[in-house]
Amino acid sequence: MRYIWRMLLFTHPSMLRHEPPGGHAEHPGRLQAVLDALADADLDRREAPRAEKNAIARVHPHAYIEALEPAFAETAEARVRLDPDTYISAGSREAIYRAAGACVAAVDAVMNGEDEMAFCAVRPPGHHAEPMAPMGFCIFNNVAIAAMHALDAHGLSKVAVIDFDVHHGNGTQTIAEREPRLMFASTHQAPLYPGTGAVSETGVNHNVVNAPLPAGAASAEWRRAMETRVLPALDAFAPDLILVSAGFDAHKADPLAQMALETEDFAWAGQRLKELALRHCKGKLVSTLEGGYDLGALAGSAVAYLAALQRD
Repeated sequence: MRYIWRMLLFTHPSMLRHEPPGGHAEHPGRLQAVLDALADADLDRREAPRAEKNAIARVHPHAYIEALEPAFAETAEARVRLDPDTYISAGSREAIYRAAGACVAAVDAVMNGEDEMAFCAVRPPGHHAEPMAPMGFCIFNNVAIAAMHALDAHGLSKVAVIDFDVHHGNGTQTIAEREPRLMFASTHQAPLYPGTGAVSETGVNHNVVNAPLPAGAASAEWRRAMETRVLPALDAFAPDLILVSAGFDAHKADPLAQMALETEDFAWAGQRLKELALRHCKGKLVSTLEGGYDLGALAGSAVAYLAALQRD
């Protein structure tokens, strides 16, 4: 079935040149699978720009940004390992800056009225990156950078980040915990990497909402968590803009976790998030790709989610 798409797509070929070692789960084929699945979609495609360092510095201090430069220089000779799971290669610097830049540019475009929604098809992902540390395949926290840009550069009062990746977005939560203008809500498997995301973690003014689920949790449990915790909290927060960390690794086929969602669950999430975006922020919603490591499940779930955002 073909849908009428009204959405901006931000991506860049450099993101396919960020190359961890062979056999690494976060490889270029992930992004290529998503782009291939969207090849026939009537999207307004935009080249992701490089993020400015001042935009990144709203989340990552300049000391962290500059500390990465020697590592980027070393990649001319070989890959550099930043943490047990996170590598950079000769093509990584451009990819990392453009992944963050995609999210900043998407916020600019949506807030300037170029379209209501945008999808950032990017890698490396970002939601594990802490202000002063790379983690879990992530170097810059793309969605947190976009959120702080929306608050500070566009003067918004409230921005919400909804994260349905199977792994808890610890880095994004770290930013939200101390920023009352930012809401962070997450569904995720627990226990699982990175070990954060307990219900008791609530941030300032209870603006952090976690809905951890056990291994084996399937559609009914996940939708119940969304309907009883995440979506009511989002509704009550009434944001000016919704950002989505769209990870598709809670799918039953994913090899890195043990939840059991179906492709249709991501379509359901898209529809529900669209309803709240229309209610509170004139439909303004920006999604960015996070996890998803079974290529078929990743591509199919991403298309289902994005199509649901478009469906009347």
